[in-house]
Amino acid sequence: MLTRLEILPVPGLPEVAPGDDLAGQIIDACLHGVVDDSTPVGLRDGDVLVVSQKVVSKAEGRQVIVDPDDPLAHKPLVLQESVRILRRRGELIISETKHGFVCANAGIDRSNVAPDVALLLPEDSDRSARRIRDAIEHRTDTRVAVIVADTFGRPWRRGLTDIALGCAGILPVLDLRGTEDAGGRELHVTEVCIVDELAGAAELVRGKSNGIAVAVIRGVDPAWLAEGSVAEDIIRHPSQDLFR
Repeated sequence: MLTRLEILPVPGLPEVAPGDDLAGQIIDACLHGVVDDSTPVGLRDGDVLVVSQKVVSKAEGRQVIVDPDDPLAHKPLVLQESVRILRRRGELIISETKHGFVCANAGIDRSNVAPDVALLLPEDSDRSARRIRDAIEHRTDTRVAVIVADTFGRPWRRGLTDIALGCAGILPVLDLRGTEDAGGRELHVTEVCIVDELAGAAELVRGKSNGIAVAVIRGVDPAWLAEGSVAEDIIRHPSQDLFR
């Protein structure tokens, strides 16, 4: 059981461009970026780094030039990046992407980028997380986990929250089935999506307009740090989905 978590924003990441060494930039920001008391955030074994999808997509060149004067110029890209359109309302499209995500406009974003740029989701966010993690561990000899996070809405609920698009070095889902609740009753269906919970928690210190693309979460249960787990496992198979 967790008794305490520390969540630290990582300032100082430069503007990311296609082809940049994102892992190196994150390492430099962690080792030199300071919070509150002028102490660098640093990197420690067991840290979980939550990285904004935007900077991952930028580094991987997932940018498309569009007409800056046309607010709907990205709509053809939405269809290109979707495998299924679920709902339309006015200019809004809710679609399923090739990754299996159900989200607005196939996750394509035009905020916090140049006016003539539309930003696509990474091709494979689990692979992106794994690359960042492997590079950090190789260069710093520090065992970390990485979550690539993006902002999603949710059916039947107002407001947005960050969720995990990809992860490396951490269990995406904590399976509590077969354990007992506080009253001694066996749990039969409880699975906790810890990477989504951590992504949402990290957004509280990153914010939407603060220019903070990375947060470090310190104090997670070491049992959560596991090899070979991917966020793709979170997506519910259609045969088990009551709404599709």
